Amino acid sequence: MQDLSSQQNVQASIDEAVLSGILSARIRPGTRLSENEVASLFNVSRTRVREAMMRLEQRGIVKVSPRRGWFVVEPSAEEAITVYAARRVIEAGLLSSMNHLSESGRETLHAHLAEEKAAIAAHDRQRLTCLMGDFHIRIAELSGNPILVEILRDLTARTILISLIYQSDFHAMQSHLGHCRIVAAIEEGDFQKAAALAVEHLDEVETGLDLSRRPDPLADLRRSLSLPPQVLASSNASHKTKP
Repeated sequence: MQDLSSQQNVQASIDEAVLSGILSARIRPGTRLSENEVASLFNVSRTRVREAMMRLEQRGIVKVSPRRGWFVVEPSAEEAITVYAARRVIEAGLLSSMNHLSESGRETLHAHLAEEKAAIAAHDRQRLTCLMGDFHIRIAELSGNPILVEILRDLTARTILISLIYQSDFHAMQSHLGHCRIVAAIEEGDFQKAAALAVEHLDEVETGLDLSRRPDPLADLRRSLSLPPQVLASSNASHKTKP
């Protein structure tokens, strides 16, 4: 029988596994999270899984559908706008409150920028999606405030889900250069400039979203069959026109 501490660790592990999967773009919007399957993976009861899912629901990461189960959220256009608004407030405030960059912090940021550059050169879209989100979490970690880090991790996860739905074009180099400008301002000790650049960067990313798009219910099947969107669409259209 698991003690309380062990049970809490398992729930935290489930939370972290789901969040990490989203941050790395391995788990996509609308993914079903079966209580039975998760319970088997973590060797716990469905009750423990349900408790972990309820925690994630409170954090805006998953939602429950009656008689269907738990699903990763598919943010609406309105939710996308509020998430970016929240990020602007938090990240600008965080950078404005900073007054020092340690040598280890500088090395961490430069190492991260180097990873971004390498992923761009390799055309690794999934890795880039992960790194682009991680950059902002690295900034939060420099503050040394674990609450801010947790909040920004949740918001970044929701941002990645938003980008997977509404981002039609992925401008990796543009985002990378934005990150470089923010780091340069931090190194100069001009944290107000860094805050302004962070807001400008988030504005650019949000402007690149097509919020008129809607989640594609056939996206997983489309990817599984290696069919481009127009092929499946035209197949459906031809099917409808048959007598």
